[in-house]
Amino acid sequence: MSNAETTRALSRIANVIVPVADQELELRFYTETLGLEKRADVPFGNGDRWIEVAPAGAETAIALCPPGPGGEAGGKHTGITLQTGDIEACHAELGERGADVDAEISRMGDPVPPLFWLRDPEGNSLIVVEVR
Repeated sequence: MSNAETTRALSRIANVIVPVADQELELRFYTETLGLEKRADVPFGNGDRWIEVAPAGAETAIALCPPGPGGEAGGKHTGITLQTGDIEACHAELGERGADVDAEISRMGDPVPPLFWLRDPEGNSLIVVEVR
């Protein structure tokens, strides 16, 4: 299969899954603390729930799901980067809302934009980056 065929077959990222133990706690954090919108909350499997959250207007959602077979919840470096237009205001607001944010904003200089890390209640880390 050529690269062009692969590109046509895969058209977008559907969602990113964060394995969590306490879906209700994590849903409150991602919606109330981070301000993401809940896009889906439906039963699946053996009493589990499929929950998706995302920033308003975002194409790709974050799925907050129980870990798969042999998997563990919490303490993951998710690789998820959330975007803001004002890093100082976002850092201050999330800190005031009780989010576990880095004490300071990281400023490495070009081409790396200002950013900070935050952790959800189960210790999963995400990055907030300023893009203007």
